Amino acid sequence: MRLVSFRHAGTSKFGAAVDSGIVDLSERTGARWPSLRAAIAAKGLDELAAAAKDAKADLPFGEVDLLPVIPDPDKILCIGLNYASHVGEVGRQVPAQPSVFSRLHSTLVAHGGAIVRPRASIDFDFEGELAIVIGERCRHVSRASALSVIAGYTCFLDGSVRDFQKHSVTAGKNFPATGPLGPWMVTTDVITDPQRLELTTRLNDTVVQHDTTDHMIFDVATIIEYLSTVTWLEPGDIIATGTPDGVGTGRKPPLWMKPGDKVDVEISGIGTLSVNVVDE
Repeated sequence: MRLVSFRHAGTSKFGAAVDSGIVDLSERTGARWPSLRAAIAAKGLDELAAAAKDAKADLPFGEVDLLPVIPDPDKILCIGLNYASHVGEVGRQVPAQPSVFSRLHSTLVAHGGAIVRPRASIDFDFEGELAIVIGERCRHVSRASALSVIAGYTCFLDGSVRDFQKHSVTAGKNFPATGPLGPWMVTTDVITDPQRLELTTRLNDTVVQHDTTDHMIFDVATIIEYLSTVTWLEPGDIIATGTPDGVGTGRKPPLWMKPGDKVDVEISGIGTLSVNVVDE
């Protein structure tokens, strides 16, 4: 099942994406949950699946504005340096534990939206990533049971302002509208093994990153075990799992995103997240 958050006629809703458009699950479930995050927290995914089964689209894609899959997560946690190829290209040491940073809600951007290059810098880099959506409140989750607390997976573009990142990771990763998330969340009944996915990032239709998730240094289960040791994970929390090599800062000369560029992050089994680059 592919679940989306969207806006229609000025109202925020959620639904299931089918080939011809969107099944409005907000209406079909009696508006019992105000958001996809609330439906996940209420363990409503089975009910959503039943409501969407064999349903025809209520709305064509052209009549809705997609939102970030979870527009209002409690937390956005990100893992840096999680592919050895990327560690090498940026001249860092392979970490012994997951390297964690966080993002603000204001960084999120929807599929089809605009990722904003800030006026403070032109060193604007791309990082295509697999993102996890947490399905239940949990703490101290063992690696063996970690996949059971996941609601689904989506695509993420970690737009990084590299010159600011050099003196502050928090600053370099938290300029507004630099974190596209979407286009939808694919549930775990569809993706049963997150380490068997293929990730491709394209800049203006040219492949700039291509790898498979089995090359992660810390796999999805290990990431959840680690983060749930540190803090409570909440339904709808977003965890970005890191990027492979090919980023702009690792190239000579560097390859930065600029206004007018189109960026796509495609992950097998999920789909393609597409955004356009604009100037602040």
